[in-house]
Amino acid sequence: MVASWRLYGAEAPSGPLDVWLIDSEKTATHVTTGSDWCLILEASAPSEGYDMAEWGRVEVAPIGSETPFADHLGETVRAVSEEGAPDTGRLALEITFDSGRVRCETWSGNLHLSSK
Repeated sequence: MVASWRLYGAEAPSGPLDVWLIDSEKTATHVTTGSDWCLILEASAPSEGYDMAEWGRVEVAPIGSETPFADHLGETVRAVSEEGAPDTGRLALEITFDSGRVRCETWSGNLHLSSK
C-alpha cells in the first residue's frame, strides 16, 4: 500500500473516535474501536459528522498534523502487524514506514495512536 493518503478523523470533546486512512488508490480504511473494546479495521469511506448530545458534535474532516500519521504522509507502508488475544480479538495494529511506526490500539474502549 502506498501511503500518499489523506487522513480523516472524527473528533469530539474527548478526542479522536475514528480514523480513516485513504491511500493513493482512493481505498479508505476505517480504524476504530468496537463496543467490546476490540480494534476494528474495515474498508469504508469517511462518514458525515454527527451529534452526540451532551458529549458534543463529532466532525469528520481532513486532519493535518494532529495525529502520529502526519509524519508519514506520502510514504509507503512497509509492514503491518497486529496484536490480539484469543478471547478478545484484535487489540493493536502497528504500521511501519521508512521513517518510523504508528501504533493504533484500544485503551478502555478508546482509540489511541502513538508513534515510535
